[in-house]
Amino acid sequence: MGIVVALLAAMIISRAVRLWWTYRGDRVITCPENHRPAGVRVDASHVAAQPFAKSAHLQLSSCSRWPERAGCGQECLSQVAAAPEDCLVRNILVHWYVGKRCASCGQPFGEIPLTGAKPAVLCADKITVEWSEIPADRLAETLASAQPICFACHMGSTLVRTHPELAVDRHRRAG
Repeated sequence: MGIVVALLAAMIISRAVRLWWTYRGDRVITCPENHRPAGVRVDASHVAAQPFAKSAHLQLSSCSRWPERAGCGQECLSQVAAAPEDCLVRNILVHWYVGKRCASCGQPFGEIPLTGAKPAVLCADKITVEWSEIPADRLAETLASAQPICFACHMGSTLVRTHPELAVDRHRRAG
């Protein structure tokens, strides 16, 4: 009897974790009201708390159009339900780096890890920014005018920009 209970508990926990993993993170959707990009976050804990529901009951925990449009019908959730991985900001960014090289040092981008150092984005104004600094609702327009930059070059650029007194230019000019 104890084995059956343990197996059932393991199944419930496994399903809950899988649901949470599927619906966690920031996403970009097209707002059905104004047909413009919006950044949303699904309440993944709410979905995970119902591991055996016939279909996942999605609800937003945040939206870039809130608080002004907080009372909306959340019709955008159909986009998340239809393709949860395709609208995830992290996946959009990882896909953007495929086949590209760092705009500064020329190193090709390999697999981007889930944790740890991540590449950055060199914006049109020549300032590098981390992924977390790009609002989800402006992701597409930012990437359209940006270049990829590796973590090392991003950190070097940030150091020079924020603490120029600590940076030393080792490139010597001829003559």
